[in-house]
Amino acid sequence: MARPKLEDVAARAGVSVTTVSRVLNNRGYLSDDLRRRVNAAIDELGYRPDAIARSLIGRRSGLVGVIVPTVADPFFGELVSSIERGLAAHGYKALLCDCQENAGREAEYLDLLQANRVDGVITSTHNRDVAGYDRAELPIVAVDRRLGAHIPVVRSDNRAGGRLATEHLLARGALSPILITATDHAGNDRAAAYREVMGAHGREPRVRAYGYATPMDDRRALVETWLADSGADGVFATDDLTALMALEWAHKTGRSVPGDVRIVGYDGSAAVRLGVPGLTTVGQPIGRLGARAAQLLVDRIADPDAAPTAEPPLPVELRLGWTT
Repeated sequence: MARPKLEDVAARAGVSVTTVSRVLNNRGYLSDDLRRRVNAAIDELGYRPDAIARSLIGRRSGLVGVIVPTVADPFFGELVSSIERGLAAHGYKALLCDCQENAGREAEYLDLLQANRVDGVITSTHNRDVAGYDRAELPIVAVDRRLGAHIPVVRSDNRAGGRLATEHLLARGALSPILITATDHAGNDRAAAYREVMGAHGREPRVRAYGYATPMDDRRALVETWLADSGADGVFATDDLTALMALEWAHKTGRSVPGDVRIVGYDGSAAVRLGVPGLTTVGQPIGRLGARAAQLLVDRIADPDAAPTAEPPLPVELRLGWTT
């Protein structure tokens, strides 16, 4: 009869391999019920870790999973680069997971990373209700995404950014600026700020959401349809790529920018600034976001039981260009 393995104990107890390792090492917080279940499974199976297994238990892999919605967006490419630099300064390497804005793929990546015993995860996706984060048994840090009180969030001041963009469009003479965003939900601070400013000026807010999983060509078609139908003389796009789609639409339809339509984007990645330096946009401190996320995760790996701190939002700035 084959000797029982760590995986057999995990299956018998109904927990992950990581949980079994933490029980054996007495590492991190675990409920009494979990400890009893794991110890009962160990006794029932007669599991005994051999010398090699004992030497591996508790050893760090030096790997960190980084989950992003897409590396095709310049913002996430720059964010990943800054995260990698921050992790490398502490001797960690990043495993990049591009979930292609798919919630199912994101959940699979999270399971895969835990099964391969990475030391922690940094996630910057925007899929909602992805199963797994609430019961993950490794340190996690989120970038611009609220996953629960137990997971710290690094983010920019998106509400201030939304106000800056909307106030600027109105100040430049836009009477009916439209907001184009990925998803319109209660956690979208940029959209909330747009509504607040429009309401304060007695204007009707008009929000259009294309959905994160919408392919790029379909998103462009939606943007062009919305702009053609809305009669908007201003566009606040909550990412720079969508702002560039609006700019392309204006050129294709013979509308002058900023005479007929004023356009403001969001993010201010180096790639977009280099390609279209005249785009007015709300710039995020992308390098600081990545560096802070990396440092937070390293700290949580060193002390997984430390209570997560409330991270203050990082400041944003309005970068003026000829599109307004």
